[in-house]
Amino acid sequence: MIDENKIHFLIEKTKDRAKSNLKVEEILNKAKNAALKPSTEFTQTITLEDAATLLNVDSKDESLMQKIFDAALDIKKMIYGNRIVLFAPLYISNYCINSCDYCAFRAENTKIERKILTDDEIVEEVKEIQRQGHKRLVMLMGEHPKYSLDDFIKHIHLVASVKSKPFGSIRRVNIEIPALDIDEFKKLKATNEIGTYILFQESYHRETFEKMHKYGPKSDFDWRLDTMTRALKAGVDDVGIGALFGLYDYRFEVLALLEHARYLDKTFSIGPHTISVPRIKKAENAPSSNNVPYPVNDLDFKKLVAIIRIVVPYTGIILSTRESHQIRKEIYKMGVSQISAGSKTDIGGYKNKTKKSSSQFSLSDKRPTSEVIYELIEMGFIPSWCTACYRSNRTGKNFMDIAKKGDIQNLCHPNALITFAEYLLDYADEKTKKIGWKLIEKEKNSITNESKKKILEKALEKTKDDKRDLYI
Repeated sequence: MIDENKIHFLIEKTKDRAKSNLKVEEILNKAKNAALKPSTEFTQTITLEDAATLLNVDSKDESLMQKIFDAALDIKKMIYGNRIVLFAPLYISNYCINSCDYCAFRAENTKIERKILTDDEIVEEVKEIQRQGHKRLVMLMGEHPKYSLDDFIKHIHLVASVKSKPFGSIRRVNIEIPALDIDEFKKLKATNEIGTYILFQESYHRETFEKMHKYGPKSDFDWRLDTMTRALKAGVDDVGIGALFGLYDYRFEVLALLEHARYLDKTFSIGPHTISVPRIKKAENAPSSNNVPYPVNDLDFKKLVAIIRIVVPYTGIILSTRESHQIRKEIYKMGVSQISAGSKTDIGGYKNKTKKSSSQFSLSDKRPTSEVIYELIEMGFIPSWCTACYRSNRTGKNFMDIAKKGDIQNLCHPNALITFAEYLLDYADEKTKKIGWKLIEKEKNSITNESKKKILEKALEKTKDDKRDLYI
């Protein structure tokens, strides 16, 4: 799946090619033309060598970098439109038996407070998340016998059942939990409650991976790499991959991510539903978080995000609150399609804001969700909490076939507006309502298909009459 020699060869081979503006512009034009006339095969248009060329572009070349950024945003708009989906993470347990050198949850850390949320605490956490306006969350846990998969599945059902006033509900539960075997994935799938299963390889470079994960189940590189293969074989058809940037050369990690994505697409006709792009952040008693082996500066980080969008246009790119307000604001324009907001990585951090920290890592963007939403509106993005595909059997290959043909935004755009209207009615302050309804009106009027516009207008009117969870 991951050919290290090939990746290193391509990085060296394309260094001179990356100095040619003509060659780089040729790759970008090829990518944009493919997005204009997409098909189920268009995701293979940009080769791994093309990707390596873009990664080798000098990040200080402002003119060429801007062309890469513009191409990424153009492609994102062609496939997904101008909506950005919001979610929040929910940590259930931080007990862990693994030794991850960059993580505060690692087994050696005796300074951190260990905890498993009770049922009542989970309900209160979810209600706090709902009061921010969230309809989507990611549930996370450590790996430890104290908290089993069966315990986690029970809590998935609990989270999905929580309601709060005025119309609080969680409509999509994505999960980010340790690697499972096929039978465990089948058990997870049988819950009928989960959305995307997310797991980061952390580093695709074997030597680095083994150095960073000294013991525990997670220390098996091949077992972890094959996780998505087992998930898809078991019927979990929406999967999300990622790398932790800073552990090894970011160019290698991006190319390996792309190889992983294409392997899944070729083998199952289902590429990753999402790709996450976290950078290492400081964590308590985690050596590599305080002495990052391969730091990724802001320019290179923005470049790698844009290149992932260009090369894997159908996937959702997730940006977390690890990043600062300013960097997040800039990267919105480089093809990101999903962001967390108002996040807490403490166990019980949403309800008990003053308790002793039990965070997995430090957060940089600590703004309340309402501020993040207001900024998105000001920038012309549609804040979205859409979960329509999940409930309409548009998952896995069904989703990929629509996305790869460039048709998904015809569903994303109106559904985003409907969920945005819900937020404005139920949770927004007057300032946000004022600019929010103006954006909805503008976006509604941009729809040229009259029948689709009428369907949207009808759904918006029903939403104003206190009907909820409408979608196309």
